[in-house]
Amino acid sequence: MHAWLCEDPTGVDALTWKELPTPEPKAGEVRIAIKAASLNFPDLLIVQNKYQIKPPLPFVPGSEYAGVVEAVGDGVKHLKVGQNVACLSGTGGFGTHTIAPAALCIPLPDSFPHVDAAAFIMIYATSHHALVDRAQLKAGETVLVLGAAGGVGTSAIQIAKALGAKVIAAASTDEKCALCRTIGADATINYSTENLREAIKALTDGKGPDVIYDPVGGEFAEPAFRSIAWRGRYLVVGFASGPIPSLPLNLTLLKGASIVGVFWGGFAKNEPKASAAALAELAQWYAQGKIKPVIDRTMPMAELKAAYAYMGSRGVKGKLVMVN
Repeated sequence: MHAWLCEDPTGVDALTWKELPTPEPKAGEVRIAIKAASLNFPDLLIVQNKYQIKPPLPFVPGSEYAGVVEAVGDGVKHLKVGQNVACLSGTGGFGTHTIAPAALCIPLPDSFPHVDAAAFIMIYATSHHALVDRAQLKAGETVLVLGAAGGVGTSAIQIAKALGAKVIAAASTDEKCALCRTIGADATINYSTENLREAIKALTDGKGPDVIYDPVGGEFAEPAFRSIAWRGRYLVVGFASGPIPSLPLNLTLLKGASIVGVFWGGFAKNEPKASAAALAELAQWYAQGKIKPVIDRTMPMAELKAAYAYMGSRGVKGKLVMVN
């Protein structure tokens, strides 16, 4: 097997494509021949030693992937050789094969393509947890999605529309805004050319959004929060822009608003039954055509460094997926 090995977490340049012994699964594990693996923002942080999870060295990055079960360890009952699966294990995806805990592998129907499956769990589980569980979003409410053309942003648009909400999508280019409209956004804001607060005010008749979904952080967090509706919920999803913003807490008092943290990994760990139910609902929505990952492009696994560079250019719309 071959894999991208991180022996020194100082950044993407330190990754090396190496031939490694093909491992055998232990009890409770399976070996997966990887067909597709998506590139997520945590995959960048983890090779820079900036992610909250720091795996022992050396490790193979790649948190989310899909493929075919090649071998099963003792005690594995729900999976068999030849079965298509998707997995979000945190590491191991950027290679030709990996060992994964069987409990983290989700069996896939034949109608679920590997590329879509590899780009599904992290973004849709995060957005479902954010909008359904943490925000308690109701039909008829208005959602503002920042960074709306990215992976989690596009999933948030689709889920909010599936719940009957009005969606305002904010992104950095006209091209990205156009993409957001094609997947269901009711209105868009190009925050590179428009004043965010003024645009929000105009699109909501001065009321403001009931829910703000923010995976970006940085300079737009405060103006967005200042625009929130009475009893609004501000979802802290991530900080893709880099800087972690400081919000003036007096605004929560004035608006009767809530600042709500969203960490799907912690939710899945602490509330596994609720997490499994959410994934089951998402799989049903996919089968019904209500949600579908936006794939910017696929790239060969050997071109991972180029994919990281493309992700860093801020040009990605939806998800990047590496394929074997």
